[in-house]
Amino acid sequence: MEESELVSRLRGKDRLALEYLYDHYSGALYGAILRIVRKEDIADEVLQDVFLKIWDKFDSYDNTKGKLFTWILNVARNQAIDKTRSREISKEKKTTGIDNVVNRIDRSDYLEQGIDDIGVKDILKDLPEEQRFVVEYLYFKGYTQSELADEHNIPLGTIKTRLRLAMKQLRTTLGVT
Repeated sequence: MEESELVSRLRGKDRLALEYLYDHYSGALYGAILRIVRKEDIADEVLQDVFLKIWDKFDSYDNTKGKLFTWILNVARNQAIDKTRSREISKEKKTTGIDNVVNRIDRSDYLEQGIDDIGVKDILKDLPEEQRFVVEYLYFKGYTQSELADEHNIPLGTIKTRLRLAMKQLRTTLGVT
């Protein structure tokens, strides 16, 4: 289904369009939500809330400001962030057993370092501006190559070339072959 048809049908409250949206986008949204909330049961709950919000608030989508996927991804991210700030999650964090705290600290020391902690932003400074722009949008802002090309009027082939050159330079900088 074309995006314009999907948008039109969602505005008309077509349930089959919502099913189509769920079938084609729920996996990507779930992954984004899970990275934020870090618990599958909570991610499931947030995903359901996201689709309810999309259904209820679809009139607020403005296709002149961006692609449908970008909008629903922002809805998902905002819902996930709101959930992590909720009383339910805050209360759970306060009552987590000491074993879980020790385990979480151990994992965070080795697996969950932030981008700044491992110096990624410093490494990206060495890239030419157009390559850094592509890497930041694709990896840190969650754009697809096609979305980036469409939104910034850059040919898709140029996006792919810049990304390939950036990855090559980053491998050289990091000593990875």
